Amino acid sequence: PEERDTCRPWLVQELRLLRPTLRAVVVLGAFGWQAALPAVAAAGWSVPRPRPAFSHGARYPLDGLELFGCFHVSQRNTFTGRLTPTMLREVLRTAGRAAGLSAGTP
Repeated sequence: PEERDTCRPWLVQELRLLRPTLRAVVVLGAFGWQAALPAVAAAGWSVPRPRPAFSHGARYPLDGLELFGCFHVSQRNTFTGRLTPTMLREVLRTAGRAAGLSAGTP
């Protein structure tokens, strides 16, 4: 929480700077999700109340920005199979399409 709170102003500023062209954000893990939603709101996007719940594969549109939830790529999640390479690729591909990026083949 201390690191989150220390870094939040920097994240908010970065989001404000990117706002004109930012179309999609992939948020890793429930902790990241809880940190990202207030930062996105502070940067000027409308975040609904109650706040959207985190889940892997979650997709929430917010005034031209789409947030995507993805399990964190920690050893705990990857070694146990909670997050597989296929699951990660799918979230990244979907977010890339939402951002208007061309779909490359990994």
